[in-house]
Formats: sequence, structure tokens, C-alpha cells
Amino acid sequence: MTVLPASPARPRFVLIDALRGIAILAMVVFHIAWDLYFLGFIGLDISTDPWWTAFQKAIVSSFLSLTGVSLWFAHGRGIRWRSFWRREAILVAAALAVSAGTWFAFGDYFAFFGVLHAIALFSLLALAFLRLQPLITAAIGIAIIVAPLLVTHPVMRERALAWIGFWPISPSTADIVPLFPWLGVVLLGLAFAKALDGHPLWKVGAPRLLALLGRWSLVIYLLHQPVLYGGLYGLRLFMPQPSIEQEYTAFVESCRATRLQSVPDALAAERYCGCALEQVQAGNMWEMLRRERTAVEETEVQAMMGLCDAMSRQPIADVPPPSP
Repeated sequence: MTVLPASPARPRFVLIDALRGIAILAMVVFHIAWDLYFLGFIGLDISTDPWWTAFQKAIVSSFLSLTGVSLWFAHGRGIRWRSFWRREAILVAAALAVSAGTWFAFGDYFAFFGVLHAIALFSLLALAFLRLQPLITAAIGIAIIVAPLLVTHPVMRERALAWIGFWPISPSTADIVPLFPWLGVVLLGLAFAKALDGHPLWKVGAPRLLALLGRWSLVIYLLHQPVLYGGLYGLRLFMPQPSIEQEYTAFVESCRATRLQSVPDALAAERYCGCALEQVQAGNMWEMLRRERTAVEETEVQAMMGLCDAMSRQPIADVPPPSP
């Protein structure tokens, strides 16, 4: 790629900072809900509930599309290498800190390729698309987004490969933002900024508080989760631990709420979750469900889910009325 002579630093756009501020506030809300679920304060499984997973994807999409937009305004007139590598170093250090922190808190469930890892790598890769036309950049971005919808393979769930994408089921981890499809979102943001470069849109004002949050979004991202999780974990230590019966009830309630989102049949949901509870108890799978699972264990879990799904869909046999 031809690198143009570096240009002076571009001014910050308040609108972009404010949008990033909204995204970081949304992420704080999501992490509060996730911590409450993970620590047992609520029964709804945030990691599988369709509404919460859609909310999480919207947040990640916001950050990554803004990464593409910011990349254009920072380096579209010529790559300012010193500024770029300084930012990359900060992102890599922050990503490693997140991995270390989540490993300390969650063990094997740690974030080995989360949103900061992704932003650092995708920012570097996106430099190769700076000189392409907006339509070509957008077309490549869409292709990257669509590709994992067409091709998947279980081997891509292995940790050494999971950062690429193409897995049929997400690996068990606190956070993962794989190359496919998420690099495509960065390229769409880059294409959008290219197409509207010089447009008055970018000079629109925004609330100062949101813009301030956006400028400090990385610091907020690094600090908010240790504070939230640490506070809730400390509170949990002083709360009475749930009995086995309460754990069973919480499992069934969470399962039922999640199941009803995809199969709006209350009776089928009851039968599915009752079967799941029996299978988890019989197979002693409680500990397995709370940690990183091997490929064999994931196959076992999927088989259990398939069995219960089949049983929940079977018609209930007619019961003859009692004799008079």
C-alpha cells in the first residue's frame, strides 16, 4: 500500500466522542447484568438470552464501527505512524491486562481475545484498506460478515483458532470478538467515514458529558468491571448461600425464560427444562456448565440439549378418564 506523507493531527469530532460515550455506558449496563447473573443474584442467563445477546452485539458493533470511522479521520490523509503505534501499544497492554484480570476472576473462562484484542488487531489490518474506494471497502466488509454464516467447523472452537471465527457454537469465554465477522464491521465504519468525509454531519454538536465519557472510554472500560464485579462479589460473601433446591429452581427458571424466547410454548418449555435438570443431575454436569468445556464435553452438552428438545416436542399421550 502506498503511504501518503503524514499530515498534521486532525481535530477531534465531538459527535464521534459522544457516540463512543453512549457505547461505553451501554457496556457498563450489560456488565452489571452479566455480573449479577454470574454471581447468582439473578436467574436469567445473560449469556444466552436473545435480548441481552442482541444488546451485547449492538454494543460491540458500535465500538468496532467507530474504530473504522476514527481510523479514517486519524490516518485517511496519511498514516501517522508514531501516533498509530503509540495507540496500538496502549491497546495491546490494555488487552493483556483484561486477559490477566479475567483469568484471575474466572479461571479458564478468561477473555483470551476480547474487544480490546480485536480493536488492536483490526486497526492494524484495516490500514490496508485506507486507499480503497468506499464501495469496495464496504463490499469486502459485508463479505467478511457473511462468510461465517456460510461456513463453520467445530475445530474452530479450539482456543488456538477461536479468534479467527467460523465456529458453530461460541467457545466458553468471558468475551470473544473473532476476526470473522467483526473485522467486517470495522471496514463498514471505515467505508462510511470515507464516503462522508467532509460532510457537515461530523461537526454536529453533542452533550459534553457524553463526549467526555467517550474520550475516556478506554479507562472506563478497564476500571468499571473490576469495581462492579469486586463490589458485587464482596456483597455476595455476606449473603446466605442458596440451598441445592434453590439452585435447581434457579436453573429451571433461567432455562424456562431462555427457552420461551425461541419456542413460545410454555408446556414444551417446562418439559424441556425438566429434562435438562434431570440430565444435568444424572450426568453430574454442574461443574462442567460453569467452566471452559472440551470438545468432547461440548458434544455431550449438545447431545443432552438435542435429547431434551426432542422429548419436549413429543405429543403427550391421551390419558383415559377415571372410571365413574
